[in-house]
Amino acid sequence: MTLKTIQPEGWAPARGYANGMLTQGRTLHIGGQIGWNKDQVFETSDFVGQMEQTLSNIAAIVEEAGGTVADIARLTWFITDKQEYLARQKDVGEAYRRVFGRHFPAMSVVVVAGLIEDEALIEIEATAQIG
Repeated sequence: MTLKTIQPEGWAPARGYANGMLTQGRTLHIGGQIGWNKDQVFETSDFVGQMEQTLSNIAAIVEEAGGTVADIARLTWFITDKQEYLARQKDVGEAYRRVFGRHFPAMSVVVVAGLIEDEALIEIEATAQIG
């Protein structure tokens, strides 16, 4: 099987992983994205701000592969603070719709003790079917 690495133009290089891998069948597997920008800098320590940036990162990878957010079939969220996630559902929904509109793929949310990047409050993996 032939795989194509997807790396949005202008992004700092991923180290030890790929941001996205596109198969010949046009399935795009997106590695866990966190709330930093294309230069791998966190612009906020706010959960919803990081969540919105994370979703924007996923959208950029999908677009680089030739797709749109409507092509996303699955999201798996890893969060470090269940209480904040539950308490901020309205803000979470508003931020989600700013990036993904009313497209709601299959989703799971998993609470974890921590993430590799200490500043990260959320990590999201995605799968898309392009075209």
